[in-house]
Amino acid sequence: MARLSQELARFACLPAHPEQPEPYPEGSPPIRLEEILKLAGERSFGLFLAVLSFPSALPLPAPGYSTPFGVVILLLALQMLAGRTTPWLPPWVLQTSIERKQFQKWVQAGIPWLQRIEKVACPRWQPVCTSRLGQVWLSTLISLMGISMIIPVPGTNTLPAMGVFVTAFGLLEEDGILCSLGSLICVAAGLLTTSILVGLWLGGTTLLDWLRR
Repeated sequence: MARLSQELARFACLPAHPEQPEPYPEGSPPIRLEEILKLAGERSFGLFLAVLSFPSALPLPAPGYSTPFGVVILLLALQMLAGRTTPWLPPWVLQTSIERKQFQKWVQAGIPWLQRIEKVACPRWQPVCTSRLGQVWLSTLISLMGISMIIPVPGTNTLPAMGVFVTAFGLLEEDGILCSLGSLICVAAGLLTTSILVGLWLGGTTLLDWLRR
C-alpha cells in the first residue's frame, strides 16, 4: 500500500521533484471532499482526518479553511466515537471544494515533513489505535480539537490541527506511539486554546468594567 506522501503527491499531480510542481491547467475544477473520501478508501478515517488537518498543521497559514475543515473533523470524530467503521458525510459537505492550485501548494510544502514522519512510523503499540478504549480516547481528543479549529481566534487552529494530524497518521499506520504523541499535542493544544479564551474573556470583562466607569 502506498505511503501517504506518495498518495498525496500523485493526487496533487506533483512530479518526482516536488520543488518543481507541475501546475494544474487553467480552469481545472476544484477538488471536492468527495474525491478525498474516495482517495481514502478503506483507510477512510485516518487518511481523511490527516488530509483535512494537513493545511492548518503546516507553518504556512490556511486562511478560510480551518473553520470548515474543523466542522468536518468534528463530524468524523463523533462518528468514530459512536463506533462507526466508515465515515458518512451529508452531500452538501462532500461538495465542499478546495482550489486545486492551493491544494498543490499545501502538499508541496508538507511532503518533506510528512516523509520524515513516515521514516519512523510503523505498526506498534497497536491497542492504542485499535482497542475500543483507545478509539474512544482518541476520537474524544480529535472532537475537541475540531471544536478548537472552528473557533475563529488566532492561536486556536495550528496546534490543534497538528495534534489531529499526528493522531490521524498514527491511526493510518496503526502506530500507537504516534497516536500517543498526537494525544499529548492535543492536550497541550486544549490547554492553549483554553488559556486564550479565558484571557479574552478576562480582558473583555476588564474592558467593560473600565468603560462603565
